[in-house]
Amino acid sequence: MAFGLNRVELIGRIGQDVTVNHLASGGRVANLSVATDESYLNRQTGSRVDKVEWHRLVTFQDGLITMLEKHAKKGRLIYVEGKLQTRRWKKDGEDSDRFSTEILLVPGGKVQLLDRPAGANGSAPAKAAAAPAEPAAQAPVHESMDDPDSELPF
Repeated sequence: MAFGLNRVELIGRIGQDVTVNHLASGGRVANLSVATDESYLNRQTGSRVDKVEWHRLVTFQDGLITMLEKHAKKGRLIYVEGKLQTRRWKKDGEDSDRFSTEILLVPGGKVQLLDRPAGANGSAPAKAAAAPAEPAAQAPVHESMDDPDSELPF
């Protein structure tokens, strides 16, 4: 018997509001994109290089879809836990296969919005509303990502 672990954890910014489509079976599917970033120093030039990686997320869970529709807006900081899934399909008129690797949000996985939306609790700005009471409670976030409107790659 083979054993394996297929688990993904991400913290990133939502790239655009969630997209919900209706299936022929009567169910719904939600898709969203999340950007993660990292930076490093280029040894040759000594300059800082920022790298953004985009991740596609998908879920078929009706309750989660409803929550995402209401709260998952562009620029929000989100934590997700799911599993990798690769789909293969053919586009009409093409001979070659296409592939897409996504993070499937499954029952038992986690989704948590790590900041408050702009205007929450008396229209406080998102940066001020996201400040934790204790520094230890703050999520590990890159400095340039503190303000959802500054230097977003989208």
